[in-house]
Amino acid sequence: MSTVFHLSFPIGNIPEAKRFYVDGLGCEAGRESPRSLILNLGGHQIVAHVVEMLGPRQPSIYPSHFGLTFASADEWTHLLERAQSNSLTFYQQPKHRFKGERIEHRTFFLEDPFHNFLEFKHYVYPSAVFGETQYSQVGDARA
Repeated sequence: MSTVFHLSFPIGNIPEAKRFYVDGLGCEAGRESPRSLILNLGGHQIVAHVVEMLGPRQPSIYPSHFGLTFASADEWTHLLERAQSNSLTFYQQPKHRFKGERIEHRTFFLEDPFHNFLEFKHYVYPSAVFGETQYSQVGDARA
């Protein structure tokens, strides 16, 4: 078995989480209890936990967000079109960052019903995912 990333995050209720993550994004639902739901997000395990009181909404995408980095532009575009056709809430519309540079990528951010931010991106140069250390830019300066 290969390594699978795991992330847990807060939600307000299971039905809304299912509408966003399963129906909207296309995640596969796994085990479920009255207070938690396991989801497959791109082959990784994310676990939504119901909390009594959600924390305050972050003023921007920083410091916390999660998502996927796609290996192909077609996969990124497919999810973008799915999010649009399912009327998911975009926190940031699709962008093309750092055009012409080795860290060039396309990205968009969604906001789930519980104010969790999700980023989905595709790098033109795969080496930018963990490399290209000569660059100091990470994300948006004013996000």
